[in-house]
Amino acid sequence: YTEVRMEKLTNDMMGDIDKETVDWQDNYDGSLQEPTVLPTKIPNLLINGSAGIAVGMATNIPPHNLTEVMNGLLAVLANPEVTVHELIKLIPGPDFPTSGSIIGTAGIQSAYHTGKGVIQVRAKADIEVGKNDREKIIITELPYQVNKARLIEKIAELVTDKAIEGISDIRDESSREGIRVVIDVKRGEQGSVILNRLFKQTQMQVSFGIIFLSIYNGQPRVFDLKQQLECFIEHRREIIIRRTTYELKKAKERAHILEGLKIAVENIDAIVDLIKKAEGPAQAKDQLMHKFELSTIQAQAVLDMRLQRLTGLERDKIIADYDNIMKEIFRLEGILSSEEQIKGIIQGEFTEIRENYGDKRRTEIIAQADEIQMEDLIKNEEVIVTITQKGYLKRMAMDTFRSQKRGGKGVKGADLDDDFYTSIFTADTHDTLMIFTDKGTVFSIKVYQIPEGLRTAKGRNVVNIINVPADEKVQEIITVPKEADGHFLIFATKHGIVKKSELSEYKNMRQNGLKAIKVVDGDSVLSVRITDGKKDILLASSGGKSIRFFEDDCRAQGRVSQGVKGMSLEDDEEVIGMEVIDDKSEILTVTSRGYGKRSAAEEYRKQSRGGKGILAMKLTEKTGEIMCILPVTDKDDLMIITDKGQVIRTKISGISLLGRNTQGVRLINVKPDEKVIAIEKIVDPDEETGEGEPTDTPPVQ
Repeated sequence: YTEVRMEKLTNDMMGDIDKETVDWQDNYDGSLQEPTVLPTKIPNLLINGSAGIAVGMATNIPPHNLTEVMNGLLAVLANPEVTVHELIKLIPGPDFPTSGSIIGTAGIQSAYHTGKGVIQVRAKADIEVGKNDREKIIITELPYQVNKARLIEKIAELVTDKAIEGISDIRDESSREGIRVVIDVKRGEQGSVILNRLFKQTQMQVSFGIIFLSIYNGQPRVFDLKQQLECFIEHRREIIIRRTTYELKKAKERAHILEGLKIAVENIDAIVDLIKKAEGPAQAKDQLMHKFELSTIQAQAVLDMRLQRLTGLERDKIIADYDNIMKEIFRLEGILSSEEQIKGIIQGEFTEIRENYGDKRRTEIIAQADEIQMEDLIKNEEVIVTITQKGYLKRMAMDTFRSQKRGGKGVKGADLDDDFYTSIFTADTHDTLMIFTDKGTVFSIKVYQIPEGLRTAKGRNVVNIINVPADEKVQEIITVPKEADGHFLIFATKHGIVKKSELSEYKNMRQNGLKAIKVVDGDSVLSVRITDGKKDILLASSGGKSIRFFEDDCRAQGRVSQGVKGMSLEDDEEVIGMEVIDDKSEILTVTSRGYGKRSAAEEYRKQSRGGKGILAMKLTEKTGEIMCILPVTDKDDLMIITDKGQVIRTKISGISLLGRNTQGVRLINVKPDEKVIAIEKIVDPDEETGEGEPTDTPPVQ
């Protein structure tokens, strides 16, 4: 294209091409000659990258930052023993013109050490909060070679197909200033979760396979990073030698002519007289060569000399030019004979290129591999988790059960036939749960791994989620704190045995579970709680008694130990509940017939571990036996569940605060053949209290 204006940078790629620095070959039809390579001062293969495919081989070299590459070349030049590991500090990774982020360094390390590797390139996106607290995802940079229009089309397609939910609108606000794609997030949705889904399901994150394959001496070869830099340095060395050789040849040719002219001006009168007497140019040339011992080229140069060169100034200039050209010859010969001088020239060129054209890195490298896990794709929200006596597990939205007045009938939960709920609790979807069996085996699972179900759904059997042995059943599920240090597990069995172990003893979970406590024949795990080591332990029995003692009365034991006696029981009595409390706690006690009461913790005096305890609640035929105890506050909500699947949610503040030895008030109406089997508190609910039974589609919280 004759009208294309070349960038200044291209001069350093084409410079010295007319000085026999590279070999030439015929073009496709033999009509022209073309260079086999360019005498470039810039390592274009690394800086601009290259991609190609042939039979049985392919190359895919990503672009790099010019400043970083020149620094790498200078490092190899200064220390030929420099390692790839050291070079990576100077050239940390590819640098794409479209910016974006490279996730993780493992692929870069592999490519730079072996010549092959795969990197993850991610779009740059930020989350902004707009009007009405609605979030927006703003995309400002795309991965290399990703088409913006096709990306937007793909996102719209995923939204239409409901493969990604939570997006209300997408629009392109890009301009000459740069890329700006805005994705509006629906109210109540988490922009971070949607963004992670976009990374996972669209070209907002792509894999870039690196293959540093090039032709070297006519043969394909895979290079590591250092070898590529060494090859370019060798290329520049060859160019400099060939250029210097060419310049030396031209300098010697010029010196030869100037030497002849110098002889001529020193004998100007004799030469003028000789030329005047000669019959023609040929005779004059022969006589000059014979009389003054000039070569053919020198004699011709004398004959071609203009008369103005015979002036005094011109004669001085010829002598000065001759002296200068002899100095240049000496300099060029010195370069060719000195490897250090060649190295210095290369170093100067690299430094000049860096100073003239270097710029800042565009692509961010996130050193720690931010692998998108399943957890990143799931909204972190509070849910209700239930498990039945037969092991059916499920999670439900928090608004599945609206709050009712104390004494209501509740609402129908799952259709369980002859099954019933044994546990109901709240947790966040990102929480880790520890699941304990009655025989003392513990498993670990994320809340989001529990299948989500409707209020009336049965759920999935736990054996299809974790490897529970056939002769064991799930007894307790607890939420694990983020940090294990400083936390303990307190176990209680039905026979009144308690055990305390450090939570860190259980951090290395196995797929088939871990033995959490040694349980003797005839006994079974009843309850497990997490504590900070500074609380009191409260045990309650089916006989209506309770005992409170210092947690310090139980020293921490190993994971597979049996524990110590916490409460002495009558023959027909067993422990029905254990809680960890302090002096500020209020204890909620609920019976099988739906009666309950709140009592201050100070009502339960502290005793020595192993005693029979004191009366916890006044029991009658109307109240039934104690089924559950729970520490609560008047800000909490309470969820009660029966063996017939009835569930009621009510305010704790609506339950009377009574003395320890009282029968309490009715919390839920149960049928004659029905009983309460589980309770759970919901902390600080935000939703408004409703009355009566909820509809099948309760309002969103």
